Amino acid sequence: MLTINEKELLKKYFGYDDFRPGQADIISNILKGRDCLGIMPTGAGKSICYQIPSLLFSGVTIVISPLISLMKDQVDSLNDVGIPATFINSSLSHSEYEQTIENIVNGVYKIIYVAPERLESSTFLKLLNSIPISMFAIDEAHCVSQWGHDFRPTYQKIADIILNLKVRPVVTAFTATATEVVKNDIVQLLHLSDPFVLTTGFDRTNLSFSVETPSNKTDFVLNFIKKHETVSGIIYCLTRKSVDALYDTLHRLGYPVSKYHAGMTEKLRAESQEDFVYDRTSIMIATNAFGMGIDKSNIRYVIHYNMPRDLESYYQEAGRAGRDGDTAECILLFSRADIVSNKFLIEQSSGSSHRPEYDKLNDIVDYCNTDKCLRRYILEYFGEIPLFDNCENCGNCLSEMEITDITSDAQKILSCIKRVNERFGTGVVTDVLKGSKSSKIQSLGFDTLSTYGIMREYSKDTIKDLIYYLITEGYIDSVGDKYPILILTPLASRVLFEKEQVFIKKRVEKMPTASNEELPYDVNLFETLKAIRREISETYKIPPFIVFSDTSLKQMATYYPTTTDRMLQIHGVGANKVQKYGDDFIEAISNYVRENGIVADEIIIPKSVNAKKETASSSPKEESYMISYQLYCEGKSIDEIAQIRELTTQTIENHLLKCFELDMEISLEKDIHMQFEQDVYQAIDALGVEKLKPLKEALPREVRYFDIKYFLIKYAK
Repeated sequence: MLTINEKELLKKYFGYDDFRPGQADIISNILKGRDCLGIMPTGAGKSICYQIPSLLFSGVTIVISPLISLMKDQVDSLNDVGIPATFINSSLSHSEYEQTIENIVNGVYKIIYVAPERLESSTFLKLLNSIPISMFAIDEAHCVSQWGHDFRPTYQKIADIILNLKVRPVVTAFTATATEVVKNDIVQLLHLSDPFVLTTGFDRTNLSFSVETPSNKTDFVLNFIKKHETVSGIIYCLTRKSVDALYDTLHRLGYPVSKYHAGMTEKLRAESQEDFVYDRTSIMIATNAFGMGIDKSNIRYVIHYNMPRDLESYYQEAGRAGRDGDTAECILLFSRADIVSNKFLIEQSSGSSHRPEYDKLNDIVDYCNTDKCLRRYILEYFGEIPLFDNCENCGNCLSEMEITDITSDAQKILSCIKRVNERFGTGVVTDVLKGSKSSKIQSLGFDTLSTYGIMREYSKDTIKDLIYYLITEGYIDSVGDKYPILILTPLASRVLFEKEQVFIKKRVEKMPTASNEELPYDVNLFETLKAIRREISETYKIPPFIVFSDTSLKQMATYYPTTTDRMLQIHGVGANKVQKYGDDFIEAISNYVRENGIVADEIIIPKSVNAKKETASSSPKEESYMISYQLYCEGKSIDEIAQIRELTTQTIENHLLKCFELDMEISLEKDIHMQFEQDVYQAIDALGVEKLKPLKEALPREVRYFDIKYFLIKYAK
């Protein structure tokens, strides 16, 4: 349980009234001297989890951070709020390095950021043993695992360094994305001792996800940017060539654009990044070399011009949008050419086996092809059990769907795979169905098959789309690495021999992106405050978001704080910032309200200005599952509740599962196939809990997702 002391520090230095979910639990355990692993999505406030304890510990905190840009932004932010911090990396000159070391020895700093490579120096290890270290905090901890999406060998040496310290400090590790395998690797490879492990959940409710398949990606980007010229965004491309081409196009059209990739000099990359971070340019076009550790909080969209190699990379890169809690869009532009490009990159990478990389690639291809809720797909991938069917905030949930019966086409495709003896890939199967006259098809004798040419009226692209859809839906498995072959799953026999129908959903008209409820801020005042922030940013040589976030400015433009006391009530405004910058903003707001006849003192600032948004997003769901719970306790069946409430049975099942997970008084055993309990547990032990689909396929047909989720919750307990 946290004391008033920790909350006072949170308000004083960071300007927040309350801790975010998970922060208080982690801080409490750290202060008890326990190792911790925090898996928290981007924007959840991982840094505060070690920054607050560092202020209460007697010694210093060493933070292992992988990128120079992350260190600089973090240190700038800490010093700006009055917490003495520094970093040690290759960007320091010799004289700067010597001065920093002298300050460390003299106990000037509470927090020291260090690159993992620095730990290999015997001189630096000697320095560490000469100062009192209370805590080691390891950021981007997934880098320690070869199963992580950003493996760094130097991370595996961190544990040895800690073991060589005279006194072992508290060791904490943090990451935004980690599957069950990566999570276990972090604990074992960093030698965490009986750690407190907390996963706050991977859901970012302020982000809207969508997958688009435009015929011309550049045209899509141009149309999007025309509608979002005044906000910041990142566009990720797979290759340097794509970055350069898109940058040239936008630059020629006069857009304020930067670019970033490994082919640029370090100086040019640094200048480009600084322009973007300082809001001199609003668009960053980059490869995945850009972004880890970038703290820019007002990124309103992330577009992936090409599909990344895996969902971990995608979710981390997309998660750089909306770090301030405001709504943001995450759009993936998908084409089959992206699959080919990623396979080529996998083959070019080092390593004896690429199987894990191909498995991850197949998962993100499935994500791009699914017609189900995109948010749900992501959460299930990371082992989370969503308590909703539709998030109502992704491209699939917010689209009108046209349902088409493709049973006949599916039977043709599945039959063709069977007739080529399940020994060939998508290309050959497509050629047979299309009726190709290629020498390969003829030499194999496939031009004599009954399925030869039975889909000649379709384009090759359409046939391949249908094949990918059948893979996504589990009728076909794509087996193999570099040259995968198509084989039929047990589900295929239902379509071929049991007259089971196959339907495909296609988006026919995309609805406007939904947004979380937002305060009706004064746009004119907001722009005035942004201009003041920009001037302060240039004066102090710090990024604008370090001065105040967009969220803080919007709240100032909503509640018109004209005194120091009122300014301190704004979310994200601490005492140190008010002292440094408050007068400029208060003066501007005072002038504005006077000129516009606004009586600011009569506008009440809630204790937590985020309360409205939190209530808007959480109360309806809480009320909804409680209504289902009450009806169930009254003896109503799940089907009856669904009929009464005009909801799907799956939604009602999820409501009841949530109650069970929260340890409410509820017994679901009468509605659960309890006879399969041991079967489910055996499948969990064999396959893990990362995904529901493999578990479902490994179990008897009678076992429902409802049963699996119930036993997963029970298993976790």
